[in-house]
Amino acid sequence: MIDQTDFKILSLLCGNSRLQWREIGEQVHLTGQAVANRIRRMEELGIIEGYTLRLNERKLGKAMTAFVTVFMKTVDHPAFHQFITEKEAVVEANRISGEGCYLLKVTVSGQDELSLFLDEILKYGNYRVNLSIGKLK
Repeated sequence: MIDQTDFKILSLLCGNSRLQWREIGEQVHLTGQAVANRIRRMEELGIIEGYTLRLNERKLGKAMTAFVTVFMKTVDHPAFHQFITEKEAVVEANRISGEGCYLLKVTVSGQDELSLFLDEILKYGNYRVNLSIGKLK
């Protein structure tokens, strides 16, 4: 379905999704147009689902990152899904196996904002919180 050149293109795009096709082509020994065709094909195949932006949350006033494991006490999962979708503080949400039902990555400005968020979680279930003390990767 895809070859080594496609994997190299994906690697370059993951490092910087704003690279121009010509720049990518120089690194994979293709023309910019050939790179564009490969990227379009990978988009059509669903391999590339979209492009994103990484933000420095600390510089935007979100000094605290918490990982919240949610243990549901209700079967109303759609309401919980709606809740986490609407919460700006939730930057990532995963349904998990093992201990807990969901793992949320939450960024907040500080302890007070985190406490308010956790109080809202109690409507759906209990939680366990782990605070990030530094991002490695």
